[in-house]
Amino acid sequence: MSATRTQVYLTEEQRRRIDELADVEGVTLAEVVRRALDAYLSSYSPDAVDTLARTFGQVTDIEVPSRDEWQRG
Repeated sequence: MSATRTQVYLTEEQRRRIDELADVEGVTLAEVVRRALDAYLSSYSPDAVDTLARTFGQVTDIEVPSRDEWQRG
């Protein structure tokens, strides 16, 4: 497995709970974090319509050509 080193800040409570889980399951802290991320990301499915709606109007200085200038083939 190829991996990228990443640092995150955890609360004391988060760290304590992760350490406890790692000890119970006999795995490393990193493995607990990877499993948690995998579980979270597996349920994530971006909604294209929502994403487009949130970006609508973000480029305010765009120049849109008139339809008369469109090249039609």
